[in-house]
Amino acid sequence: MARWEFRLPDIGEGVTEGEIVKWLVNPGHPVVEDQPIVEVMTDKATVTIAAPKSGIVVETRGKIGDVVKVHEVLIVFELDQESAGATTVNGQLPRAVAPAPALARNPNEVLPATGGAAVAVAIPGYFNDRPLATPATRKLAREKNVDLRRIAPSGPQGRVTRKDVETSPPTAFRRTGSTARPSEGPREERIPLAGLRRKIAQHMALSKRTAAHFTFVEECDVTALKALRAQLKAPAADRGVKLTFLPFIVKATALALKKHPMLNAMLDEATNEIVLRNYVHIGIATATDAGLLVPVIRDADLGTVLDIAREIDRLASEARTGKAKLEDLHGSTFTITSLGEHSGLLATPIVNFPEVAILGVHRMKQKPVVRDDQIVIGDVMLLSLSFDHRIVDGHVGAAFAYDVIAFLEQPNRLFLEMA
Repeated sequence: MARWEFRLPDIGEGVTEGEIVKWLVNPGHPVVEDQPIVEVMTDKATVTIAAPKSGIVVETRGKIGDVVKVHEVLIVFELDQESAGATTVNGQLPRAVAPAPALARNPNEVLPATGGAAVAVAIPGYFNDRPLATPATRKLAREKNVDLRRIAPSGPQGRVTRKDVETSPPTAFRRTGSTARPSEGPREERIPLAGLRRKIAQHMALSKRTAAHFTFVEECDVTALKALRAQLKAPAADRGVKLTFLPFIVKATALALKKHPMLNAMLDEATNEIVLRNYVHIGIATATDAGLLVPVIRDADLGTVLDIAREIDRLASEARTGKAKLEDLHGSTFTITSLGEHSGLLATPIVNFPEVAILGVHRMKQKPVVRDDQIVIGDVMLLSLSFDHRIVDGHVGAAFAYDVIAFLEQPNRLFLEMA
């Protein structure tokens, strides 16, 4: 047997370092070639690095949250003589798959041994904050009061199976009718602020420290929009497109941005210049298991509502399944955020720096409205817009908001006014 130091490879695209997001192996853990061993986040994307050779993990260098330079030692393996002879200290680089926050490889997976037997590998205190399981398995776990995050999966690609749930004891801290404290398990847990969550934290803090936020809120009567969407929903479905309200909101925002280019700008602090962008790339804040991502609809002012709906569906699906492409997650000039059915009455969104404005879309509610001097029941939602007051004056932000509202209250105009 021989020891081999495996170094963080050059992932490309000018990357010089990476943050350790998750170790997928522990010292003493046997691995096979191409088995995922660690997740590393760069400033470009999260990559899953696989073992270039079969062997046994002797040592892992660095803990979650540590930053490792390219070509620094990342992990030490013990190899048999055949593997050692084929690999040098600066030997074969691993395979890296990006972008996507990857799921941990099953720590109890049965790995092939040299004699054809099977070796069961167990990791004490297993915890995965993003367990992979089918809806039926998740439902069973809820019924049995089992915490999926603490089950070492046995299914393919690290999937928790129904049998895993059935053979797992109920979670110690499940709720019962008693006020007694759990008899076992930690009272507190510490989760490293690392990877995508740390990037989000840093980005939000930068925006709050830098942009001079102010928020403008107004009602929008979307009764006509609701009727138009109902009318077009079936024809859109015939074309394979799921038509929600969001494509109309994106289109209305894009057209309003063409009228108010300062809302589509950014401040280059290095040169002390305001940069006016002559293109409209709308970011859609999307909640995923890994955290908040912002896929980008490019040239949203040029596409039809149907085009935008198709693109939203593609981007959201790829983001939530961890398959989003790097080019789809960068370059927005304006962001729209909504929590859907959980969007609440009102919120004050944080500007997606270095943009200068963001639109928050909130829940539709039926309430009395006045039309033609008559009180009737209408469908109303609030729009909350946050602006960077260094660039956007109050009256400019308000004018932009009312243009968005005008498009949504008279949605037929969206099909007439193109850039």
